[in-house]
Amino acid sequence: MTEIKKTEWTGCGVVITGASRGLGEQLARWFARRGARVALVARGREELDRAVAAIVAEGGDAQAIAADVSDKDATYAVAAAAADLVGPTDVLVHCASTLGPLPMPLLLDTACEDLAAVLETNLVGPFRLTKAVVGPMVLRGRGVVVLISSDAAVNGYPRWGAYGVSKAAQDHLGRVWAAELEGTGVQFLSIDPGDMNTQMHADAIPDADPATLLDPKLVAERIGNILEHGARIPSGTRLEAARSIP
Repeated sequence: MTEIKKTEWTGCGVVITGASRGLGEQLARWFARRGARVALVARGREELDRAVAAIVAEGGDAQAIAADVSDKDATYAVAAAAADLVGPTDVLVHCASTLGPLPMPLLLDTACEDLAAVLETNLVGPFRLTKAVVGPMVLRGRGVVVLISSDAAVNGYPRWGAYGVSKAAQDHLGRVWAAELEGTGVQFLSIDPGDMNTQMHADAIPDADPATLLDPKLVAERIGNILEHGARIPSGTRLEAARSIP
């Protein structure tokens, strides 16, 4: 069993969307190993239960919330369930994302409905869930919201249009939140994890060599390192995990 360390995260309530696999799952493990109480949110119940069971087997405190972040009606149910299961949300990490239709089409071939669906998951869903939890953060005078970004948010890659637009908008959403909540003790960070060996990357680029991609566990450690030095980082900052040394 992994030893649970007593750290600044001990007892903190952490909510992570898209947490049933990949980076979301590894971040959940990272926080749990440091004594946080973690609520894992994802659509697939079977994968979600597997991820939670693995954390509990290591001695961590993890709870499952099966929900789709793109579902407007699920927003306050997720926030309420998280508060009930792990206490007030101290850290909210938006990992849930969708690429849209596969293989990814050119913008000229992208249906309006498909663009809207990508935005609903990658932008509007995080906006709604942030609204649901950030008010109590402000009242408590502390909290961290992490938006998982992508280099597609700043570079115009062919066929990455819908996804890239959603991530660029999400980055700016974090900057606006930061400006509006300056001085409240609530911090917003956008973090580009880099190219990882995940199912999403395989779906996007099937012929990519996994050996050239980052391990999500290593990326989670790098993001954790960023958060542990978070007090020195201005709210609204966009960072690259690859530039962080765990």
